[in-house]
Amino acid sequence: MIRVESIAPTEAEILMAKPEALARYEFKKQLEDIRKVKGRATELISLYVPTKKRISDITAYLRNEYSQSSNIKSRTTKKNVTWAIESIMGKLKHFKNVPENGMVFFVGHRSLSGDKTEEVSFLIEPPEPVTTFSYRCDSHFYLEQLEKMLVEKETYGLIVIDRNEATVGVLSGSSIQTIKNLQSRIMGKHRRGGQSALRFERLIEIAAHEYYKKVATIANDSFMAVEDLKGVIFGGPGSTKDFFAEKDYLHHELKKKIVGTFDTGYTDEYGLKELVENAAKALEDMEIAREKKLIKSFLEELRKPDGGLACYGEVEVRRALEMGALEMLMISEGVPRYRTEYTCKNCEEKGIRIVNDLDVVKCKKCQADVEHTQTSDLVEEIFKIADGFGTTVEMISQDSEEGEMLMRAFNGLAGVLRYRIGD
Repeated sequence: MIRVESIAPTEAEILMAKPEALARYEFKKQLEDIRKVKGRATELISLYVPTKKRISDITAYLRNEYSQSSNIKSRTTKKNVTWAIESIMGKLKHFKNVPENGMVFFVGHRSLSGDKTEEVSFLIEPPEPVTTFSYRCDSHFYLEQLEKMLVEKETYGLIVIDRNEATVGVLSGSSIQTIKNLQSRIMGKHRRGGQSALRFERLIEIAAHEYYKKVATIANDSFMAVEDLKGVIFGGPGSTKDFFAEKDYLHHELKKKIVGTFDTGYTDEYGLKELVENAAKALEDMEIAREKKLIKSFLEELRKPDGGLACYGEVEVRRALEMGALEMLMISEGVPRYRTEYTCKNCEEKGIRIVNDLDVVKCKKCQADVEHTQTSDLVEEIFKIADGFGTTVEMISQDSEEGEMLMRAFNGLAGVLRYRIGD
């Protein structure tokens, strides 16, 4: 759940039960809005409250900060800081307990042109738990803890292995969890000859086989229990990792998810970290490859002589969506945020614009100021329509050449139709 509050508490918007991609998009946009806020002095307060913190303790802490603010030399800064603290304490009165994931306050005075300032107040209930209590007063808001929550939390199974040792773990986001470290106890080289040599070789191979089975059992039990496991990655200093990955030790469903094998110098917990570092580029390429595949399917339709089932641009996409004719839609993360219908204050010309900043909209005919008659969040509106018709919506980054092209050539909106629609 993400809660964002404007200056008036009655205007609070609570975002619940939304698709993960949409919730992530909105959370990212909210942070962008907060990041733009700049103060003239140390008068912007960032307060991170973890779930285990009691409301009474937070209030007591703020009262102490309020008392300390009397030492601020600048009258204006002192006034703004005390207002911000009072504002937060006023909002805390509406809570009996801290929400499940904690909450974050961003309160203060935004610097405007000239000597003007504007009160700003944001209250966010983040998508992940706040882990550390933090109070900062500065000329900008501190977003580090929230920005870390934007990092993808995809889960991968990790195995580092050689003939002597193996370690099984899980990568979730940037966190590595060690599940089990095993020593093989496989006998080393021997000097016996003749039939004894063959017998010892067989015993060694039997021991190795049993060792691999133990590693596989731990990996199968651990990885199969992970919902939406993205893939399995192998590491190690020699050829054992390749042998283990190729043979049928892992569950057949996990074998389908093998990302690849990577060289590491270690097979202990440090080896897991080394594996993640060495496989980082491959994991990044997987997501880019998925996005490339989506865009390729669109371009293949577009290249057909009759345009195939390709659909792009805000007007065409909206029309197809409202007809239920769109099978898959791609939205660039860089697409402008707002869709506004406006009327010119001078010539009364009407129009529709897709923009990031409503203040920059001018009449196309006479360049005069306009009145916004109807404004909506473009992406949120598209998701809502798509959900009603079972249309798959994919958010596409701008990190790849194809992702950049989606934004530049198709204004950030393109998709594939279920069937052809007339003009």
